[in-house]
Amino acid sequence: MSPDIVILGVFVADTAYRAARQPKIGETILGTAFALGPGGKGSNQAIAAARAGGNVAILSKLGEDDFANLALQTWAESGVTPVITRDASGHTGAAYIFVEDATGNNAIIISPGVAAGISAADVKGWADLIGQAKVFVTQLEQPVEAAQCALRVARDAGVTTVLNPAPAAVLSDDMLALVDYITPNETEAEGLTGQIIATPAEAAKAARALMARGVGRVIITLGENGVLYHDGTAPVHVNALNAGSVAETTGAGDAFNGGFAAALAEGKPPAEAVRFANAAAALSVTRPGTATSMPGRAEIDALLAQG
Repeated sequence: MSPDIVILGVFVADTAYRAARQPKIGETILGTAFALGPGGKGSNQAIAAARAGGNVAILSKLGEDDFANLALQTWAESGVTPVITRDASGHTGAAYIFVEDATGNNAIIISPGVAAGISAADVKGWADLIGQAKVFVTQLEQPVEAAQCALRVARDAGVTTVLNPAPAAVLSDDMLALVDYITPNETEAEGLTGQIIATPAEAAKAARALMARGVGRVIITLGENGVLYHDGTAPVHVNALNAGSVAETTGAGDAFNGGFAAALAEGKPPAEAVRFANAAAALSVTRPGTATSMPGRAEIDALLAQG
């Protein structure tokens, strides 16, 4: 069975360090905890979508190393179909993640490894799979050129396209015109529009600026302030949900995007899909880790049922 959701992205092994604060340059401090686990935006989003009920494939590149084995094991356990190439000339991606003890907030450095070599030629080799999907999702941890090529392939096939523009990058209007839904956080939206976002009204203004550049619909995630959804008519502000104490915010955006893709692939209306994704994100921050924090479908439905 062809997957309903196809995600182009990167796997990285997350090396997560918890401490009271980050060290200064030249300084060494003691941390309070360490964890090694699966991560990478594309991989996290694929896992989130699968756990939320989606039929998902991930397109990526891995090395021939222990981190690659971790990727394959993680995808198998989560029900994600890997469609990958292996490259022994370099390493599988890795990430440094600092988590602040007091807040659960994070700072991250990504080294994509061989996935940095994903090319337009690779994407064209995956064109049939992309074209058979209902929803295509990508981010910007692999080269922008590959992401844009994949968005073009999906658009030409009539597939709904979702771009999570992270990490932040300069994007052309030609690329934005291929995007049905763009899902930046407030910092990424500020980078794309040059507009400061501190309120839902300011988020709505930034959303209009993105639509003026060719994006179909805009979803700006606002952390504890919820989500702003704009379809070109009237903006909708969805409040954040309280699913429990915050343990770590690292995977929240990926949980949102994966949940959103799963809901769209099921045929949920966009506004309802935003609320579904909002619930997935709320649950993810109540537990540590990234891929390991992605909630299951029953949990999401239960939280939504609480109103």
